[in-house]
Amino acid sequence: MQMQVQGEMSVNKMILLFVFDKMESALSERTIVEMCTSGNNWLNYMDCMDLLPRLIDDGFLCKISSPDEEPLYTLTSDGRESLSNFYIIIPKSIRDDISTFVKNNSGKFRNRQECKADYYQNVDGTYTVYLKILAPVQPMLELKFVLPDKKTAQTIYKTWENKASDLYSAIYETLVD
Repeated sequence: MQMQVQGEMSVNKMILLFVFDKMESALSERTIVEMCTSGNNWLNYMDCMDLLPRLIDDGFLCKISSPDEEPLYTLTSDGRESLSNFYIIIPKSIRDDISTFVKNNSGKFRNRQECKADYYQNVDGTYTVYLKILAPVQPMLELKFVLPDKKTAQTIYKTWENKASDLYSAIYETLVD
């Protein structure tokens, strides 16, 4: 019985490494769990939560992020090598499912991780909206707007994730030209 459990754990480790490989970016624990468990049932929640520290201990994943941000995890060269040697133990149907899912959804997950927003009321009754685009080492863009009302602050807060990339491009092009 122990051999089957160990074999299942090995398959689950490879599934998690395969997800990182296909996403081609650092991932938060929240994103990993959502993608692998509730979103697709590639892993159950407890296995997913157990595997993350094991893969870090094995040197297949590492944690990268600034101290004040949500931790992000990324595939190491040892993790990539292990995956290339053993990915075949992942059932083909799961590999295909992961590949299709990532192709169709990777942008949404990246935006959610990389685009952060918050707003708060100031002493004078105005609202400040704080917007960020995160990169692994430091923020790529930080904006702060002071707005006259809560409704406008909420609108910007809610639309940031979908519009951040376009806004970044527009600002960059405007300043570089």
